[in-house]
Amino acid sequence: MSEAVFKKYDQHQMSLLPESLEDLIPERHLVRVVNEMIDGMNIDSLISTYKGGGTSSYHPRMMIKVLVYSYTQKKYSSREIAKALRENINYMWISGRNRPDFRTINTFRSSRLKECVDNVFASLLELLVKEKLVK
Repeated sequence: MSEAVFKKYDQHQMSLLPESLEDLIPERHLVRVVNEMIDGMNIDSLISTYKGGGTSSYHPRMMIKVLVYSYTQKKYSSREIAKALRENINYMWISGRNRPDFRTINTFRSSRLKECVDNVFASLLELLVKEKLVK
């Protein structure tokens, strides 16, 4: 009787060139669609809420992408979103491997985005209509 043959399995194998997240996300995956849609949005009203100086902030466009993608995945808790940013390849890709913690996500959503949510989502809706994705 022949011995079973298995594919090589080594969790600790080092790689000279790490795989790019870009290569791991299918071409028309929803995360790419969200990325393209948010890239096409005008978020000037949101950016204008940031003051100059001080420590750097996470880019609001990245934060919106993470939130919108999260909502499409039925993730609403800032703790769940923060965990996904650490563990899920799609989240790592859309965030550019940024990892805002749950407090930062919650503050962005409840403070920054609250001030101009109507303008941001009106811009998104306008873009969706233009692309004929909604009527």
